Amino acid sequence: MRREFAMPDVGEGLTEAEVVTWHVAPGDTITVNQVIVEIETAKAAVELPSPYAGTVGALLVEPGQTVPVGAPIIAIETAEAGAPAPAAGDTAEEGAKIGEAGADGRIATLVGYGPRQGSVQRRPRRAPASAPPAPPKPDERGAGPDLPGESGVGAGEGARNGTSAGPVPLAKPPVRKLAKDLGVDLRSLAGTGAGGVITREDVTAAAAAPVAAASAPAPSAGGVRREPIRGVRKATAAAMVSSAFTAPHVTEFLAVDITETMALRDRLRDTRDYAEVRLTPLAFVAKAVCLAARRTPEVNASWDEAAGEIVYYDRVQLGIAAATPRGLIVPKVRDADTLTLRELAAALGELTATARAGRTLPADLVGGTFTITNVGVFGVDTGTPILNPGEAAILAVGAIKPMPWVVDGELAVRTVCQLALSFDHRLVDGEQGSRFLADVGALLTDPSLALTW
Repeated sequence: MRREFAMPDVGEGLTEAEVVTWHVAPGDTITVNQVIVEIETAKAAVELPSPYAGTVGALLVEPGQTVPVGAPIIAIETAEAGAPAPAAGDTAEEGAKIGEAGADGRIATLVGYGPRQGSVQRRPRRAPASAPPAPPKPDERGAGPDLPGESGVGAGEGARNGTSAGPVPLAKPPVRKLAKDLGVDLRSLAGTGAGGVITREDVTAAAAAPVAAASAPAPSAGGVRREPIRGVRKATAAAMVSSAFTAPHVTEFLAVDITETMALRDRLRDTRDYAEVRLTPLAFVAKAVCLAARRTPEVNASWDEAAGEIVYYDRVQLGIAAATPRGLIVPKVRDADTLTLRELAAALGELTATARAGRTLPADLVGGTFTITNVGVFGVDTGTPILNPGEAAILAVGAIKPMPWVVDGELAVRTVCQLALSFDHRLVDGEQGSRFLADVGALLTDPSLALTW
């Protein structure tokens, strides 16, 4: 019988994915859990296995095409007989439920990604951009859904936002205020939230679009090259625009003499314990961040706007910004504050290799509480990093180089590094941010302090 496999939700609420490469062709014989296609989501590249055994009937999506979750991507002729063919809606449900037991009792899982717990629900369809929702009746205003960060409002809000008469787009008052501040007409947007609700990300993306268009160079004889904005790059752009417009950034800088830390690294490299571990300066920075966060827990927290609360985390979920061929991603070292220096070095090496190979799992890209970005590997001294959405602080590590430095009143050549800490001023006061940055600098200047913290 003919079975259709739909684009699954590979985790973390993704709504679409791009088909990168097919590993099978029509007429090929395949088995359960055989990798059939590589897809790229907004978070990572993922290989999908087949939930069925049989013969490939047709490839329903071309490489390079972006497909919503639940849309059929491949037809497979199975050996099952006598069973009725699934309805079109059922095929999407089967694809979305990859990781659950099938009719034959076997479980099709993503390569390197375990089955999800509990049932899977289908997402509501997006409202078409050409058919905006009708305005609420006078007695229904203010009675719409109360979604976190987004909901409907009365028709009077449209006039206050400076928009023309007509159907009222669905958006929560804070989103409407943001649109007014940025000069964005909500009626020109198609909401990506549930039920077509316009979100903060929709507004900030629309505000950034005219800037990009205005800055484009005029055509010349040299020609131009265009690439679609998609995948990791699209997600990164939306996250950075959202962060820049929502969190009040403050950045502080500190030059640090890390001569003693580099000397310690050289000594440890010659020991048996570190013989098989690539010990980099980043491991020392990561350890210093985890120790300093104990004294300033505000940097390991998040701002919950909907609940009106600041959330403090007991463990440090440490994000490491990594440049990959697909763009910038930030995989996480889980519970980094519980790891020894050697364990941190090993975890950083594995994390970096996996990220550059494009095999970071979507689950490893979410849930961070603090981020380090190492701009020094590019020879850059410092910068002003932008916060990852939902995090209170991010530390940029500059290039490590010999520089003149005053030691005990005498001028000497020392190994120096620039640190730059950006933090969300809603959560972290200037005194707290300064103390944290000074603590990180002190631990890198004198690594023996780690024994007393």
